[in-house]
Amino acid sequence: MFFLEDIRYLVTIRCFQCGEKFILRGKRTEKGQYETGFKRCVCGNESSLHIDATPEK
Repeated sequence: MFFLEDIRYLVTIRCFQCGEKFILRGKRTEKGQYETGFKRCVCGNESSLHIDATPEK
């Protein structure tokens, strides 16, 4: 049986301002957010981001 903290996710983050794309590994928190260590885009954008996550196989 899997728990939320046991499942790792492949998280894709795309910046709407400059179009930069980041692919990171992370875990899902109890609040339903993904913890990857990502803080902001190289252009300085912290809020206008598209985040997509899929479980790793």
